[in-house]
Amino acid sequence: MLDLKLIREKPEVVRESLARRREFAPLDEILALDESRRKVLAETEAFRARRNEVSKQIGKSGQKPRELIAEMRSVGDSIKSLEEEISSIESQLTDLTLRIPNILDPSVPDGEDASDNKLVRVGLDPRDLGFTPKPHWELGEALGIIDFERGVKISGSRFYLLKGMGARLQRALIHFMLELHICEHGYREIYPPFMVKKECMVGSGNLPKFADNLYHDAEEDFWFVPTAEVPLTNLHRDEILEPGTLPLYYVAFTACFRREKMAAGKDTRGMKRGHQFDKVEMYKFVTPETSDGELEKMVDNAEDVCRRLGLPYRVIQLCSADIGFASKKSYDLEMWAPGSDEWLEVSSCSNCGDFQARRANVRYRPSADAKVQFPHTLNGSGLALPRVFIAILENYQQADGSIVIPEVLRPFMKAEVIA
Repeated sequence: MLDLKLIREKPEVVRESLARRREFAPLDEILALDESRRKVLAETEAFRARRNEVSKQIGKSGQKPRELIAEMRSVGDSIKSLEEEISSIESQLTDLTLRIPNILDPSVPDGEDASDNKLVRVGLDPRDLGFTPKPHWELGEALGIIDFERGVKISGSRFYLLKGMGARLQRALIHFMLELHICEHGYREIYPPFMVKKECMVGSGNLPKFADNLYHDAEEDFWFVPTAEVPLTNLHRDEILEPGTLPLYYVAFTACFRREKMAAGKDTRGMKRGHQFDKVEMYKFVTPETSDGELEKMVDNAEDVCRRLGLPYRVIQLCSADIGFASKKSYDLEMWAPGSDEWLEVSSCSNCGDFQARRANVRYRPSADAKVQFPHTLNGSGLALPRVFIAILENYQQADGSIVIPEVLRPFMKAEVIA
């Protein structure tokens, strides 16, 4: 959420960022409402001052002249009416302000769409397998580790089952990634609820803008998390963190639930997109002056997973038109899938500045006598499944259709090959 003072005093900064994002937001309406709100507030204060003045006159005289009593009634009615008007304006103002995306960092490259994203580096190059690679949907079904037909039978399109060594591989990946982030990267593990309150979705930036992409239990007003970023953002909602608390590093595994609305095409094949998927999420609360460096560290933490799995990957900086609503700067990590013949996004690491902290009302005190401030928040997949699963099957496949298990996963799987 942007500071209303910033919108009021520097609307050109907000306009420029919106233009770079190729997005529309009701900025003029917000400015008009803000002006109306301040005007009505001034009127209300004038009536309150008059009410205090009349009260003092009555107090000094010890009498209650009819004309003053009548005026007090009229003033009271005016104040009540104006307060109701202020409440209505503030409600509209809050709703509209929540729909404005974060201000882009100056270092974000300008662009029209994802094709303008900037290649930062290639971590590991794709390798020649020496034969024509098969896609994961063929490999998984032939090995009996992915069952698309029964997934659809149970839950419908975009669902699948992992069986036997497939389920074991999924569990091994989650275990491996959590252990790496906890023991070597310094994150503290959180196991959060997979359903949250509406205000948590607002705090993370998912509501009100992305309501159509979320699953919602209307009767209990529970929202199913699209990512662990949502509960992690709200861990310290409405709190003031004491001096010395920051930085805070958290990591969490959750299932993630998202509506997938797309046209028919290659994305409908296999397990690339689904309404439910697993993800390990990294999250940080840091001081503003350190957030740029913390983003680079988070990207390296995500890359470390790729390196240790020995999978071809690259790092992309997102351009202005492709960056997320809450982010001011983002990097994507993509893994190469030779059977599918495409790069698959497995992580998106973002610096959100104080955008989410303002929405969730998370503050910190730099020192005992200092004024409270908003921390910066960062989030990043560390990593997202099932695309890592796809990359393993397609990069580690053998000519006979078997899958060599990456060395770092063998202690968790108690096996070297899926055959």
